[in-house]
Amino acid sequence: MTWSRRTFLTSLSRTALVLSLEDVLSLAQAPQTPPSTPQIGPRPTYDAKPRPAPKGPPSPVIGTPLGVTFVDVAKQCGLNAKTIYGGEHKNRYLLETTGCGVAFFDYDHDDWLDIFLVNGSRIEGFPKGQEPVSHLFKNNRDGTFTDVTAKAGLAHTGWGQGCCVGDYNNDGWNDLFVTCYGQNVLYRNNGDGTFTDVTAKAGLTQSKTRWNTGCAFLDYDRDGNLDLFVANYIDFDIKTAPLPEAAGCAYKGIQVACGPPGLQGGKNILYRNNGDGTFTDVSEKSGMLDTIGTYALSVAVSDLDGDGWPDIYVANDSTAATFYQNQKDGTFKDVAIESGIAYSPDGKPQAGMGVSVGDFNRDGMLDIVKTNFAGDTDSLYLNLGGGNFDDHTYLSGLGVNTRFLGWGVGFFDMDNDGWPDLLMSNGHVYPEVEGTNVDAPYAQHKYLYRNLRNGQFEEVTAEAGPGINATAAARGTAFGDFDNDGDIDIAVNCVNSYPQLIRCDSTTGRNWIKIRTVGTKSNRTGIGARITVTTQPTPESKPFVQIDEVRSGGSYFSQNDLRIHFGLDRATKADIEVRWPSGATDKLPALAANNLYVIQEGGKLLKTVPMGSATKPAATKS
Repeated sequence: MTWSRRTFLTSLSRTALVLSLEDVLSLAQAPQTPPSTPQIGPRPTYDAKPRPAPKGPPSPVIGTPLGVTFVDVAKQCGLNAKTIYGGEHKNRYLLETTGCGVAFFDYDHDDWLDIFLVNGSRIEGFPKGQEPVSHLFKNNRDGTFTDVTAKAGLAHTGWGQGCCVGDYNNDGWNDLFVTCYGQNVLYRNNGDGTFTDVTAKAGLTQSKTRWNTGCAFLDYDRDGNLDLFVANYIDFDIKTAPLPEAAGCAYKGIQVACGPPGLQGGKNILYRNNGDGTFTDVSEKSGMLDTIGTYALSVAVSDLDGDGWPDIYVANDSTAATFYQNQKDGTFKDVAIESGIAYSPDGKPQAGMGVSVGDFNRDGMLDIVKTNFAGDTDSLYLNLGGGNFDDHTYLSGLGVNTRFLGWGVGFFDMDNDGWPDLLMSNGHVYPEVEGTNVDAPYAQHKYLYRNLRNGQFEEVTAEAGPGINATAAARGTAFGDFDNDGDIDIAVNCVNSYPQLIRCDSTTGRNWIKIRTVGTKSNRTGIGARITVTTQPTPESKPFVQIDEVRSGGSYFSQNDLRIHFGLDRATKADIEVRWPSGATDKLPALAANNLYVIQEGGKLLKTVPMGSATKPAATKS
């Protein structure tokens, strides 16, 4: 048997072994369980070294124009609400650092994306009536937005964190869940532009203060009702939390907020939908409470092992990531270590922040990307099938950057060539680094990587336009086509600043197709549906196949467009297959490009919406 770190850990996790000296020495390089009472402090400092981009098979993309430019149009579009989160120049508690999420959320079902921005608070609080609130902006379909927060009933205050979207009661209107440090909120969409707080009625009132972070609706038991997963960061009490001056917490010689190492980690929560508008906490019954994973931030739900059941991957801060594999009997098992997606390539726990799922190499299996703390690379895990992965970070070219600290992240096809590209939103966690010479600045530009179609990525940040290169203290990041012009735009929630709405302006002329799913036996939103798109050949392009899934939550504390977008390159038609959570499969052949198709379970085409530059309002181009 040829020993690798994965084969050793896999064997160790499944059976008892008599070890040779060689095996013991290899184990010594694997991550060790931290002491039960670690020293309180900031996140560990990593020393990953940037590496030059690898040389691989020739790429048809290198040297060609990017074909897209990204421009921040938030101000001109009317996104005028500032997100408040912690102190602007100094933070005494870790609570002040995490920031908030954002949702591309078509709350009124007009097939134009609206935007929901979670808001936060400050330790010293605010006078009554002056507290920051979360904001809902309605898309006016002309390139502008209107703040409808008060009318919609979404003016929530407090330490907001993340958000996710799904139709939990199957009434045809997508609902909104907001996580908080404190009590989470479930907003039922009333279908008339308003929402009702049904948290208590739904059985989601918490018995103690929790630091809830990422969330996702999912149908883990495939009964047609959306359940709810909520990640938890730290069991934090401001009355007992250590202060940096007392605990001696420092980052590269700068006094900073303490944690998470040394603080008590939180436990993740799974709520089962009872089918009557209420939920039951099944965290213990499902096995969530028995796993060692903690310090959870972001969540991605997807069928990662290809067995037709949704799994849950969690990016954890300063410790191993968690991979809850669905056991198909109402329980989950953390198999992150044996699956190869728990640690860095050299076996170290990383400070994970955001996470996204996509098939970047078009082999029919969904891969994982995770953003990490400064001084470390981001992580790219290549899906080998059967729940096994290889760390592809350096082989893919993502190891060239280690200086910035990543948060929101997403696979998205920026140029509609049919190959998923990558964007990471960056920003330091400690405002105290601003103005010093010891580290990267607090506000940072983004990283944009173009898919080279050969298993590798090329960083194209400098070519991508001011929307990518402008600095920001970015956190939550969502992807979606807000102006319905056929390319993917980006919304970013920033700390103590105004949001960014980064519009993609494309000159590629390539085609695309969008799918919105409507379940019948499956949940109404179609969350968990796997979509396969096969292009039909043209004189300019050979047929190719792509897959993706409908997901709630993801990135960093955020919600992407629930309409699934596929670039088609030069193809003008594509065959669509939808595998629903119920197990049913629908096929719709030869659908024309540059349209949104609303597909109902059972194969019924409910709506065809032409989109693209011909239908794009002039006001959306500056």
